Formats: sequence, structure tokens, C-alpha cells
Amino acid sequence: MKAHFVKYKNSNISYRRYGESRKLLFCFHGYGENASSFAFLETVLGKTFEIIAIDFPFHGLTEWKEDLLFTNTDLINIINLISSPKQTFSILGYSMGGRVALHLLQTNPDRIEQLVLVAPDGFHHNIWHRFSTKTFIGNKLFAFTMKHPFWLFGLMKLFYKLHLFNKPIFNFVHYYLDDKESRLMLYKRWTTMRKFNPDLHLVKKIVQKNKIPIGLIFGKYDHVILTKHGLTFQNNIKELVEVKELKAGHQLLKLKYATEIADMFRR
Repeated sequence: MKAHFVKYKNSNISYRRYGESRKLLFCFHGYGENASSFAFLETVLGKTFEIIAIDFPFHGLTEWKEDLLFTNTDLINIINLISSPKQTFSILGYSMGGRVALHLLQTNPDRIEQLVLVAPDGFHHNIWHRFSTKTFIGNKLFAFTMKHPFWLFGLMKLFYKLHLFNKPIFNFVHYYLDDKESRLMLYKRWTTMRKFNPDLHLVKKIVQKNKIPIGLIFGKYDHVILTKHGLTFQNNIKELVEVKELKAGHQLLKLKYATEIADMFRR
């Protein structure tokens, strides 16, 4: 499926469409992923929804030419350019896209019919992410470290030996920091997406008030996004929030899990 583009301010936003239906499903990808990550879902959801997957700034084919800041207002404006400003829609969010989806629900509950979040970020506040993106000193240190990462590698090695890091986390960090270009993209992406920070207490109130169903899918062997955070969120709203745990890791956007994902939607 070819990419589509919409002009927003000075930027060109890329997105892809899959399936045909009057009902819309907006898909938000994870870090380092892109809109094509959701193509496999057309076979199981393409008759229920028109699937619209957007490339976030510094991902996929989107050309982001603004400052290093992408906000909830930017996102809803882009959605309104792609669809009708009054049209309701469902959301599928994966990993980082889960955090984005939760924040969008917090600010625009009247537009959202339901959420399905897969290995979602946003249910646990990472102190290092907050420090590096939301404080002046932290962001300066973050920028310096992305240019001169050797001190961090040494500290990580020490923490690993002291069993303060498990091996999957250690390998995960090295995967994104070993390459200079990857470090630059990490800085740009984290900094640009920093405003997506849902207030879970408020989100729960909104879910209850508006009766918005949410499906949460986690990987049992995911060492980064843990099922327990989804179960904590589910407390007191089990009639609206379903939690499913698959025998898998973090990479859940795969054809073999397509049916499991599709079954979480209330159609």
C-alpha cells in the first residue's frame, strides 16, 4: 500500500491506509517503527475498519521541519486533516504509540470510541525519560551523552555487574546507543515526543465517565513493558478494561498475533 501525505505547517506527514469501512481506526506505532508496521492487520480488521497509520516525526516517511516538539494539538490537527473534524474513531497504539493514545484519550474523549494498546508505554513513569526530556539540565545532559556516550556505557557495565540492570535491558540500551546515528535519532525522537505524558488517574476517570472500552495486550516475557502495570490500571474498572497476556516478548506486531489483537476490539 502506497504512502499518502498531508501538509501540516512546514512539514509533510506520511500515513498509510488499509481496508475499507466507514469506521476509522487510527494506529500509532512504537519507537523506531513506522506506519507500515500495521499492514498485516488488514486481513483481520480491514472489513471492520478503515485503518489509518500515521508516521510520527523522525519516523517512516514523515518530514518533520518544525522545532523538536510534537504535541497532542499537532496530532489532533493532523487527524482532522486526514478525516472529518467531527468523526469519531478507535485507536490502536503499540509501545510508544500506547502512551500517545492514552494522552489523546485524556484530551479528546468525545472523539474516541475504543482503545486497544499493545505492549503499551504510558502505564509506568520512567524517571530517566522524564529527567532527560522534561528538565533543562536533564535534556542538556541527554544531548551531551548522545554525542559522548562512553561514560554511560561504563556506568551501565557497572550496574549490570551489580545486578541493577538485567541482561535484556542492558542489551536493549546498547541496541539504541551503539551507533552514532541511532543516538542522534533517539535524542530527536524522545525530545520531540516529550509532551505525551498521560495522567493515569485522570484517564481512569474519563474512561469511567465516557464508558470507553480499552483492551490491553502484553507479552509475558517483555522485560521493558510489564503486565503488572496494566493490571494496576484495570483495578476498579474491569468492566471496561480487558487485559490479555501472550506468551511472547515485546515484539507483538506480528502476523501470528493478528487474531489476538483483532479480538480485543468490541465491534
